[in-house]
Amino acid sequence: MNTEMLTLEKFEEAADEVKKVTSETKLIYSDYFSQKTGNKVYLKPENMQFTGAYKVRGAYYKMSTLSEEDRQKGIITASAGNHAQGVAYAAKCYNVKATIVMPTTTPLMKVNRTKSYGAEVVLYGDVYDEACNRAYELAAEHGYTFIHPFDDEAVATGQGTIAMEIFKELPLVDIILCPIGGGGLATGVSTLAKLLNPKIQVIGVEPAGANCMEESLKNGKVTTLPGVNTIADGTAVKTPGTKIFPYIQKNLDDIITVEDSELVVSFLDMVENHKMVVENSGLLTIAALKKLNVKGKKVVSILSGGNMDVITMSSVVQQGLILRDRIFTVSVLLPDKPGELSRVAGVVAHESGNVIKLEHNQFVSINRNAAVELRITLEAFGTEHKNQIIEALSKEGYQPKVVRTNI
Repeated sequence: MNTEMLTLEKFEEAADEVKKVTSETKLIYSDYFSQKTGNKVYLKPENMQFTGAYKVRGAYYKMSTLSEEDRQKGIITASAGNHAQGVAYAAKCYNVKATIVMPTTTPLMKVNRTKSYGAEVVLYGDVYDEACNRAYELAAEHGYTFIHPFDDEAVATGQGTIAMEIFKELPLVDIILCPIGGGGLATGVSTLAKLLNPKIQVIGVEPAGANCMEESLKNGKVTTLPGVNTIADGTAVKTPGTKIFPYIQKNLDDIITVEDSELVVSFLDMVENHKMVVENSGLLTIAALKKLNVKGKKVVSILSGGNMDVITMSSVVQQGLILRDRIFTVSVLLPDKPGELSRVAGVVAHESGNVIKLEHNQFVSINRNAAVELRITLEAFGTEHKNQIIEALSKEGYQPKVVRTNI
């Protein structure tokens, strides 16, 4: 451990420093999630930062600790997007060159935003870890100063300033939920939180398809996953940080893992109830709220970022509506005779279903009494309404079957 960093004095220094580049992200009390969970839930909306994520905190504080000589060599880093923007913006503030290596799978919006701050972007590899290895190669080749996105005590100290702000607004907070990718944010937040109140619980939240920290804690050592598979691209990390791992072992109370499908539903919850766009990694702490086995506690969910491109957003909304039975597809077999399509439409209309798409296939059977398959994609108000429509079709003798929805 670097005993010079992650001290209360350094956190206070970092808090003063990051004020130069951060917006005030005051806690938002959530009536919706409080009622759903039986706790008092507050949101820390780091998605509202100028760069769209908390990462600018660690990047800027790290930059402030570098010598002028190291800054003038040029800065390089690897990132799936948010750290990239943080470093690019910090480099712009210090008027130094920045090169960012990003995975080829990085959403276009994050790439373009990074370029907009004046950084040179190199796309390499399918996941963060491959991009990081390339960044190290370029740093050695050109003499650049490397700023690691999470495995750096100064970066983690900058990220931990979030906890300072939480305590100032909510001194009696019981639980802080913190997203985990490589562990920098969780290191800073948990370390400072325990310094301020040893009794507080800090719980990390990881995607089930990229649970490198959970596996590392289980094994008692930094562990590399064979691969990662998650829509939470900002936390799609195979290997957590080695420098920061001892802090996680000491200060993190637990880890919750979240499936991608839970993130999809959480996106709709945030848009519909708080009118906020939060990226999938930032939604980890929202999905985790349902998995807390406590009641009556003051809980803060850190929304780590909001940099989601429109195409991803569209896909998540569609999948969310399907998972909530707000959109579904049902297959019915009709006699091959005039008026049957109109009759089915009448049943659906009577039950207030809204038809989105019809697929009419006359070649599924040679039996003219049930020769036509009709696939109807419908909008409904939810599971109860969906079942009501299906029951109405059954009463008319159509034997409806729910099938996979493709829209």
